[in-house]
Amino acid sequence: MPLARRNVADSNSPSAFDKPLNSVVERGRNVLRSERQAIEQLIEGLDDSFARAVERLLGCRGSVVVSGMGKAGIVGQKLAASLSSTGTPSCFLHPAEAVHGDLGCIRPHDIVLLLSYSGETDEVLRLLPLVSEVADASLAITARADSTLARGVDLALLTGQHPEACHMGLAPSCSTTAMLALGDALALVVSSQRGFTREQFAKLHPAGNLGKQLTRVEEVMRPLAECRLAVDSQSVRDVLIHVGRPGRRTGATMLTNATGELSGIFTDSDLARLLEASHESQLDQPIAQVMTRRVQTVSAGTYLADAMRTLAQLKISELPVVSPDRRPLGLIDITDVMCVMSEDWSRSDELAEPQILPISAHRTHV
Repeated sequence: MPLARRNVADSNSPSAFDKPLNSVVERGRNVLRSERQAIEQLIEGLDDSFARAVERLLGCRGSVVVSGMGKAGIVGQKLAASLSSTGTPSCFLHPAEAVHGDLGCIRPHDIVLLLSYSGETDEVLRLLPLVSEVADASLAITARADSTLARGVDLALLTGQHPEACHMGLAPSCSTTAMLALGDALALVVSSQRGFTREQFAKLHPAGNLGKQLTRVEEVMRPLAECRLAVDSQSVRDVLIHVGRPGRRTGATMLTNATGELSGIFTDSDLARLLEASHESQLDQPIAQVMTRRVQTVSAGTYLADAMRTLAQLKISELPVVSPDRRPLGLIDITDVMCVMSEDWSRSDELAEPQILPISAHRTHV
């Protein structure tokens, strides 16, 4: 039943409008229930063939070439992308284009993964004898073990048969959901077994929020040569006069003790407080007497996302980057960081939310 457009005349009679809305919502829930049931059946039916498929992909010396037609092909494109982005080189081969020259992308050390729910798709079956001549091995994701595709490959992963969720029982829905879920399981377990790390993931995702959250502080920090750095025994006046750097100045000077360890920080705000309190005489005293000693720092190798969270929660603008023995390596400056961070970065939920860094022996300036 088509939804009627609400107008002034029926605005006070919700039953005439809400009933079809409720019906549509329930139909949507039924589709989701059907697809959930398909995945639950897939979970129960997963067997040793899955482990063997993982083993085959881990041993692949070339690339995984994924192929499928129609909706299965779209699922295959997603699977190829997931494999590639999680440490397993992969590409998608359109089965119709394969027999017009694209078959040349398959090399002797490759594994071909064919997708077809029915296992009887002509364009996919046509590849079987061709693949066997070139590729190292052939796998399939299909519904039935007795299908032509399952019998024609080295190893088949079975999704099982599922009634489609559409009102005609025709449009691929539960079948593609099961195929997509099984492909995800295959790609992610292979990645886990491979020992694929966050660092490797970051190298493959340099753009977007994911790449930014996986960036290390040393990739963004202002290097030591561009930072204001002084010994804490110098006077405030000498520090202000002699530690200038070309280019845009940071709002803080990092201070070290006689052995080169970070001992404190002196910011433009600290200077303003001295002048506002009419303590000009302290300008000729050692800066160690007025610097902030309890300084929040981060170590080299820290994720930029964690450093950003610390800057935001502590409401500070500078964050020294130090070595394990607390020697300054550089400085995270909020204005530099914002040049490479998107406006909505802090709201991104693509990864686990970064945690504020523990403050070890020092408390930051606020």
